[in-house]
Amino acid sequence: MIDGSTIAYLYIVMLAAFTGYEIIKSVPVILHTPLMSGTNFVHGIILIGAMIALGQANNTTEQVLGFLAVLIATINVVGGYVVTERMLEMFKSEKTHG
Repeated sequence: MIDGSTIAYLYIVMLAAFTGYEIIKSVPVILHTPLMSGTNFVHGIILIGAMIALGQANNTTEQVLGFLAVLIATINVVGGYVVTERMLEMFKSEKTHG
């Protein structure tokens, strides 16, 4: 059976997802690169938190969840930087490409 705190956590996650979607949807295309850079910074902090949580894991379940958190956060950080780099390449003139 699901208790009240679990429902509250799911509600918070749902609200965060909906709010994030609505905010990102309304961002002009020209601002996507600076926005991506800011989210890369946040994902870096999340990665550090996931590594700290993994380091303090006491049982196998916590270790598996901590490893998954580190893995997913790493994918977010690396993917964000790759996307940002590709977007910045689009704004370079032909002379700077070499």
